[in-house]
Amino acid sequence: MQICQIDCYQDAVKLMEEIGVTTRGIQLMAPKALFMPIRLKQVDSRAANILKQTMLSQGAEAAVSRGTVNLSDTHTDVLILANAAQLQRAVPRLKEQPWGLKAIACELEALLKKQSDFAYRL
Repeated sequence: MQICQIDCYQDAVKLMEEIGVTTRGIQLMAPKALFMPIRLKQVDSRAANILKQTMLSQGAEAAVSRGTVNLSDTHTDVLILANAAQLQRAVPRLKEQPWGLKAIACELEALLKKQSDFAYRL
């Protein structure tokens, strides 16, 4: 038994190829293997609360300041703890939300596309 270090999409692909996973299987599973902690700065606390709930609904997490839940902090940094697949599922939901979440969703989508484009060049 061994804990595997997966630092990028290419690492996940390589490990799965070594195991003999099909191309389609790699496409489906590699995003789940790529843990992507993302820090956002100075997010409106109302948006941060929605972001946290959205991440939780996808099986992910979002760490926010203590004063976010009761809005005693007007803004907070957010640490999203999710894999690429969870982020992909969260983006459409976030695009429908107010307080700057559509812009955050678009940034997440661009980040995921960049990661995906790199993966398909391999």
